[in-house]
Amino acid sequence: MSLAIAAVAVAELTAVGVITSVHPGGGVAILRSGDRVRVVTVGEQAFGARLTQVAPDRVVLDVGGQSVELRLAGAPSPAPAPSIPPPPEPAMQPTPGEPVVVEQALSREHVQRRLASEIPRILGETALQPATEDGRIVGLRLVRVASGTLLTELGIQAGDVLTEVNGTPTDSLPALIGLWTRLQNESAIRATVLRGGRPLQLSVTLR
Repeated sequence: MSLAIAAVAVAELTAVGVITSVHPGGGVAILRSGDRVRVVTVGEQAFGARLTQVAPDRVVLDVGGQSVELRLAGAPSPAPAPSIPPPPEPAMQPTPGEPVVVEQALSREHVQRRLASEIPRILGETALQPATEDGRIVGLRLVRVASGTLLTELGIQAGDVLTEVNGTPTDSLPALIGLWTRLQNESAIRATVLRGGRPLQLSVTLR
């Protein structure tokens, strides 16, 4: 298969999210073709292409023996991360080891409306990497966060390590994606992150 034919074969294929790996040859990509979405690890096939490499801003596919590079949808040119003010600290300091809790209340309609319009940007501009401790994955580090979206409004910052959401460990991209359906009917969302090694709980009540 020629490179031109290979390019045509992936013309409608988009990389909408990635999670890079500390191990060479590892990584996961979210690929979309039309209205179908697949979570693919390096070495797996989807939509007639095999994923061979994952980078923070692109993926490389093998299509019929030809290597095709696919840039992450919406990935911006390298630039200094915008300075995002930290969420307000509570007046009382927690016991050492306990997370600081930052609470908000938002209307469910507001959250759903924001997500409907911002999901493409969130998927395209947010980059994740596994965060390890003593050789085990403890969460997902947000290397890049889509600025001006619901994520930053909720207090998420680049550099945060997301460790769990509503008690479920977020130690892989499939685990994070799997939470989406479960959270649809929740009245509160509690995300625990590590920021500078300090645990922080971002709690949002949906009314």
